[in-house]
Amino acid sequence: MALHLQQGRRARVLTLALLLAALLLGALGAAVGSTGVERLWQLADDPIAWQIVRDIRLPRTTGAWLAGALLGLAGAVAQGLFRNPLADPWLLGSASGAGLGVALALGAIGGSPAAAAWGVRLGLTGAAFAGAVAAVLLTLTLARGAQHTLRLLLAGVIVGMVLGAIKDLFTLSSADILQALVVFMLGNTALVGWNACAIMAVALVGCLIAARLLAPVLDGLALGEATAASLGLPLPAMRAALVAVLSLATGAAVAQTGLIAFVGLAAPHLVRSIVKTTHAGLLMLSAFMGGALLMAADLLARWLIAPQELPVGVLTAVLGGGYLLFLMHRRSRGSGR
Repeated sequence: MALHLQQGRRARVLTLALLLAALLLGALGAAVGSTGVERLWQLADDPIAWQIVRDIRLPRTTGAWLAGALLGLAGAVAQGLFRNPLADPWLLGSASGAGLGVALALGAIGGSPAAAAWGVRLGLTGAAFAGAVAAVLLTLTLARGAQHTLRLLLAGVIVGMVLGAIKDLFTLSSADILQALVVFMLGNTALVGWNACAIMAVALVGCLIAARLLAPVLDGLALGEATAASLGLPLPAMRAALVAVLSLATGAAVAQTGLIAFVGLAAPHLVRSIVKTTHAGLLMLSAFMGGALLMAADLLARWLIAPQELPVGVLTAVLGGGYLLFLMHRRSRGSGR
């Protein structure tokens, strides 16, 4: 009982810390420009400078948090659904499927990821969602279910590589949107405006509500298939609902910010390393952690080589790859191999 109360207190402290971190990073994101950190209270007297803050920096920073929260939530759902601590939207192929869906949609409409029109943004989100669902289903088909961890990961890697190759071939054949697609594939929060933020916010709220309702299923699956079935849970239908949540969260983020790796893998791991909680708490905290991680990565991407900037997807791939190697090394040491 005492341990449970301690973990609950730790979860509340972590929630507050992540929200405060988001506010601090948001203020920094609004203040960081091509010339460095600027004082926001001084910019209020310059209409042009304030317009840049309001229409470019604030939506970009807000969008980074929303995209990171969606990816963190998707990673937590994937790891719980497949009972695999290494599962994430990239390793299951859903991010590649979402990217292919966006590429095909852009080719069809001849648009750009930077387009601010509601119809374009919603269309890209729908295409990304359909691509993510198809990729996850293809991965599960090749792996013959989610029971075998190694087979699932191998199937996810294969599906991701094949869909990524198809997307690359399509990109090369579409010279008119080649530059826009290259920027998209590298992952870039600079493409985000207020319309994109609104779409991601609606998707995040819906996914969080659905994931919270489905959290008992993930708790049951963590105890094993037989235990989950003995609880009277309609596993096939609930698995389908969880795949839909995973795909919508991934698709909404990918459609607005491009392909950003490893946030979905790192966020749940960092939460679990700090606090032990049920999936109801883990899903929410993973979303908050993912938002903070991507906001921090966006700031680094703008600051490291200013006045130029790195694509944030490249930065998260480098940092996330190092984190994945650390996890693999720690697990191998723990198993004595």
